[in-house]
Formats: sequence, structure tokens, C-alpha cells
Amino acid sequence: MFFRNLTLFRFPPSVAESLGELDAALDEHRLRPCGAMEMATHGFVPPLGPDAEALTHGVGDSLLVTVGSEDKLLPASVVNEELSRKVRKLAEDEGRRVGGRERKRLKQEVLDQLMPRAFSRPSRMQVWLQRKLGWAVFDTSSRKAAEQGLTNLREALGSFPALPLAPEKSPRQIMTDWLTSGDLPAGLTLSDECELRDPANAGGAVVRCRHQELESDEIREHLRGGKQVFQLGLEFDERIGFVLGEDMVIRKLKFFDVITDELDHAQADSAAEEMDARFALMTLELERLLQKLDEWFGLPRPDGA
Repeated sequence: MFFRNLTLFRFPPSVAESLGELDAALDEHRLRPCGAMEMATHGFVPPLGPDAEALTHGVGDSLLVTVGSEDKLLPASVVNEELSRKVRKLAEDEGRRVGGRERKRLKQEVLDQLMPRAFSRPSRMQVWLQRKLGWAVFDTSSRKAAEQGLTNLREALGSFPALPLAPEKSPRQIMTDWLTSGDLPAGLTLSDECELRDPANAGGAVVRCRHQELESDEIREHLRGGKQVFQLGLEFDERIGFVLGEDMVIRKLKFFDVITDELDHAQADSAAEEMDARFALMTLELERLLQKLDEWFGLPRPDGA
């Protein structure tokens, strides 16, 4: 259950109290299957799996929530092919051209016919809520998916004033300084991946490096040419690896063997106990990382005023 990506929000201390009743609030917003004429549904599912009942799983100050969705798969090519068939048949039967308004009506007919037969694709997204420190962490690199999950929480709670991160210091400038100077904060080291861009030209050159020595002359030449770091591969305390974006999204999160080996020594007599161990270990490591990100970039917590 280790997260693979982190899209981060922060919420004020006043919200932490309302999260104590989160399970009851989510109960009225459980995920249900798509209806015959629905393209998508969203809701919550038990984090411990379909055999569980509770919609939250708590360890200490942390809560785990799972946002689920079902989306109908209705490819545009299938719709367009069926629409073209209807248009051709109508033109042949009545010997006239089909206008734009009628074509739009026919397309809606096609959608109404195909939608009940379309397959549904399920998806799940884990959400970690750290009540004491005010972090809402979504296991996705998609801002759109995270915002949808945030909307689901707001609908369930009535209000959930979590805000995107607003760094007081420019992540792009700080990461560029790190890569240029090689002087990184204690515990932080460069990995082997980065993305460099020319900030003055939106359509300018983009350099993406993977499995690359980042302190090489080639990288320094790009930096001397004015490119800045938009994504940077980093390792933290030799325990976690990740790619940090200038949007403060953490991608390709990886927990190293030193962490996973700790799980091998843990005694778990049930799936729930193993889940507790994994969740507790993951949140402990990520809390340390988030605290450092706050120190490096300035990520103020909303006061709720």
C-alpha cells in the first residue's frame, strides 16, 4: 500500500476536529456502480478491501481513505462509426443532406443506445490525512484526479478547506541552485533524473535526463545556458527516492530496501495488522520528508481564518 506519487494539500487546525467523524460522514457517499445512463460515479470504498466495512483506517494522527470511481468506456471511434452509419442511412433513405443540428441529435441517440452496454472501468486512489500537521496527501501525480478526490471529501463533510501548496520560496530556483552548486541540505542527495527547461520560452527546448550523472559537464552546460530545473530526482536519508517537480508534486516515490526490510521483521497475524504496519511505517517516513520540504520551501499551513 506504499504510495507512489504525492499531490499535497494543507488544511487548517480547525478541520482536524471534524475528521473524527469522517467515517460516518463518508457512509452516505459510498461508491455505487454506474447507472445505465451514467458515464461516471465517484464515492468511497473501504481502505482495507471489499470485505471490510469501515471507510477510514486510522493509525495515530493519520487516517487512510480510499476514493473510488467507475467510468464508462465508450471510445469516440465507436461513437463516430455508429453515427456515420446512421447519417449515411438517413441520407440514402430520404435523399437529403443531414444538417449540423440533426447530426447532433443523432449523436445523442447513439450515446443513449451505446451507454447501457458500455463496460465500466474501476479506479482507486488512496488519501492520507495527517490531522496534527494538516496534510492531505493524494496518491496521484494528476492534479485533476486529486482535485476530484478533494471535491468528494468536501461533499461528504460539507466543507473541507484544504488548499494547494503555496511555497514561500521558488521550488524551481531552489532546485536549480541545488543542481548548479551541488550544495544540498543535509540528508538530501541527487539521484539520476532531471528535467530542464528554458523559463523564458514556453515553447523552448526541454531536456529530460534519466540514468544520467547529474553533476556532469553536459548538465552544467545546460544550466550555464539559462535552463532551470523543473523536475529533479532526489534521495532522502538513503531511505526514500523520488522526483520533485516545480509544482511540488512528488513523483516516482520509492521506499528503499532498508525500509521494506523493517516490514519483514514485523510480526503481523492478520491482513489488518500488516496494513497497520505498512501504513505506520510509510507515514512515519513521509512525515519526516514533508517536514523537511516545509523547511526548504516554506509551505505554510492555512490558519482557517
